[in-house]
Amino acid sequence: MHTIWKGSISFGLVNIPIKLHAATENKDISLRTLHKECHSPIKYEKICPVCEKPVGKEDIVRAFEYTKGRFVVLEDEDLEKLKQENEARAVEIIDFVKIDQIDPIYFDRSYYISPNDGGSKAYSLLRKALEDSGKVGLAKIVIRAKEQMAVVRVYQNTLLMETIHYPDEVRPAVDVPNIPSGDQVTDKETATAIMLIDQLTTDFQPEKYNDDYRTALLELIEAKKNGVAAVTPKEREPAAAKVTDLMAALQASIDKTKPATAPVKKPAVKKRTTRKKVVGEKKEA
Repeated sequence: MHTIWKGSISFGLVNIPIKLHAATENKDISLRTLHKECHSPIKYEKICPVCEKPVGKEDIVRAFEYTKGRFVVLEDEDLEKLKQENEARAVEIIDFVKIDQIDPIYFDRSYYISPNDGGSKAYSLLRKALEDSGKVGLAKIVIRAKEQMAVVRVYQNTLLMETIHYPDEVRPAVDVPNIPSGDQVTDKETATAIMLIDQLTTDFQPEKYNDDYRTALLELIEAKKNGVAAVTPKEREPAAAKVTDLMAALQASIDKTKPATAPVKKPAVKKRTTRKKVVGEKKEA
C-alpha cells in the first residue's frame, strides 16, 4: 500500500513513528473530451482575457480576492515559508472523546496508520488503550499545507485516522430553506412510518451494495470496444405512481415490503369409509 505521509503520533510524552496510507479510493470513471470531427483530445489553455494571449506557468501568480475585482498578491516565497513553519510532521493528540459525540457530518477522509521503524510497541499500546477505554483521539495534523483536525480510532485491529472539518467549515442547518418548523403529521402516520422502518431494518452488509451506474458504464465501454453497436440496459423496476395521500403511500410501501409468507396448508381431512350393510334373506324355519 502506497505511503502518502511519514511522521509521528504523540500523546503525552509517548511518540510513535508512523506512515499514512489512503484507506479509500475514488472509482469514478473519468471521461475525456474529444474533437467530434477528428477525435483528438481537447487542450485547455490558460489565456489572459485582457491581453488575449496564452500565459505560461512562469507568468502566473497566486492571489486572494478580498472584494470583487480587488486582489492581494501572495508571493511563492511567503507561502513556502508559512508552509515550512506550520508543517511539523507530527500528529498531536490533544484530547480523547467518545466517538458518538462527533456527528458524521464532520468526517472527511480516511487514512490507515501503520507503525514506522521502531514504533510497533507504542503503536500496539495506543491501539489497546483506545480499545479498552472506548475512546478516540482528537488530533491536529498538517497535510498538503493545510492544518486539519483528525480522529484517531481503531478499525479492524488497525489504527485509522479520519480528518474532520472545523466547525466553521460546516454550514449551519438553520440556513437550509423551507424546513417545516414543527411536526405536521398525525400519530397514526408516525406509527405507520415506524412500522415501515421496522420492516426495512436489517444488518449493515456493505458488500451487498454496488454502484449500478458505474457497472453499466463499464459494460457500455466494453461493448463499444468490442464493436457492439447496441447495449441493452438491465431491466429496472417500473417507477411507482405518485401517491399524494401520505397514509396511502405508507400503507402501499408496507404491503410492498411485507415478507412473503408461505401459504397455510389446510389439514388433510380423512375420508370416512362407510361399510355397506348387507341385508341377507331371512331363512324360513
